[in-house]
Amino acid sequence: MSIAWKGIVGASFSPTSFDQYCHSLQWQAWRPSFVVLHNTAVPTLAQRPNGLNKQHILDLEKYYRDDQHWSAGPHLFIDDHQIWVFTPLTMSGVHSPSWNKVALGIEMLGDYEREEFATGRGKKVQDNAVAAMATLSAVLGLDPATMRLHREDPLTTHVCPGKKHVSKQPIIDRVEALLVERHGGEHSPQVAKTPAKVLA
Repeated sequence: MSIAWKGIVGASFSPTSFDQYCHSLQWQAWRPSFVVLHNTAVPTLAQRPNGLNKQHILDLEKYYRDDQHWSAGPHLFIDDHQIWVFTPLTMSGVHSPSWNKVALGIEMLGDYEREEFATGRGKKVQDNAVAAMATLSAVLGLDPATMRLHREDPLTTHVCPGKKHVSKQPIIDRVEALLVERHGGEHSPQVAKTPAKVLA
């Protein structure tokens, strides 16, 4: 029995347009509880010097649908230029065995056991991933601290998204800081310093 393929969105966004896109969606049939962060490992950043393009995304669709015979893939593929929406964000994807039914899967282009994540192109990938996670946290009401790395899945045997260069807490801190930057403005009650004028 073949598994029905859920289809892909196959569209790329800047952090700003991704935020606008997510605000246009409605999560009715499925609502995720947290985000799982991955890296592609293959291809590496070096193998995609210009990031991902539409053909790469279509090749990934063929891989997950025809070779792996999965019903879906991860939700996002993020490179140093853009955010690609793969599996529709309003549907469960396939990316982490223990958490497919409850989490969004974000794949970052690169091999962060070997490639740098804090500088150069890796830093730009990180910037876009942080922006995407901040948007999803805001739109879905997710606590950034619940984010998990793929290697934390007890059914996963590899170090995705790169044990050497990817640490969890600094990413959470960056997402939380961006949320404050975007949505800050907590009300601070103050006593008026200037007496009200009395009308004669």
